[in-house]
Amino acid sequence: MTEQWGVRIPLSEGETVRRELIASGVVDRTLRPRVEDGYLLVPGVEEIENAVKLEFGENSVREELPRHEQVGGLVILQEDDVEGAKKILRNRPNAHTALFATSPVEGEFRTRTFKVLAGENTTQTLYNEYGKRMVIDLSAAYFSARLANERQRLVSQMGENEYILDMFAGVGPFGVTLGAKAGFMVCNDINPHAVYLMQQNLAMNHIQSVVPMVGDAKNLPEMLNGMKFDRIIMNLPFTAYEFLEAAAKLAKPSCTIHLYSLVEREGEHLDDIKKAFPGATVTEKAIRSYSPTSWHAVYDIVIG
Repeated sequence: MTEQWGVRIPLSEGETVRRELIASGVVDRTLRPRVEDGYLLVPGVEEIENAVKLEFGENSVREELPRHEQVGGLVILQEDDVEGAKKILRNRPNAHTALFATSPVEGEFRTRTFKVLAGENTTQTLYNEYGKRMVIDLSAAYFSARLANERQRLVSQMGENEYILDMFAGVGPFGVTLGAKAGFMVCNDINPHAVYLMQQNLAMNHIQSVVPMVGDAKNLPEMLNGMKFDRIIMNLPFTAYEFLEAAAKLAKPSCTIHLYSLVEREGEHLDDIKKAFPGATVTEKAIRSYSPTSWHAVYDIVIG
């Protein structure tokens, strides 16, 4: 038996939730789920929401797979490996396409180009995250599933009927997750393709409190005509700190701002934050490793 992070699911919901977790790419397929005391125990590849350490047996057939990331039915390989792609699809029955990124994330819209290595000729998929469904197209708009736990953390912190602004919303994962609890939410992105997908995702999840917008985040104070917010999300990993001045104009006196950034040292953006929000309380937390010398961090900025 192997000790691994896993989740306990009531048997009545077991198969449905298991399939959702598989579609999210967070299930460890090298270990066997098992039933115990009326619960289905499902092994995870990481410490996902509500996970605890559990014991699992290994699957009898364990085929070595190339390194890859899964988003819904898409798998993205780190190498241009057609045979490896075919092998992954054989072992991932919920995946329909294997891709290789032929460019970095680039340009104003932060998109990448992809080569289809195996499976269907598409970069689009349906992605499930904690019961929310979203249409993703990786060639049209950037998306990362790695902030799923962050989105749940923010939901748990929210009060009722908050006014929320997502300055770099992409296809709307924060809007879909937080919108059902928000009193009112604005989700903005400069990429019209992302906002088009966001509109589909909001409708698919019956979210009616979110207003999608297309625009440069620096212009939001003028575009929103003096509107103020209880919570502001700033998830643009390389340059979000450049928009702190705009965020300050949009924040209520008791606002909480969540600034996400790729950093190479602790406290890298504290001077920028203190300049925009003098006297604010700032908490910094590392979310995940990005490279040997950098990591994805979140700064929780509480005004007042």
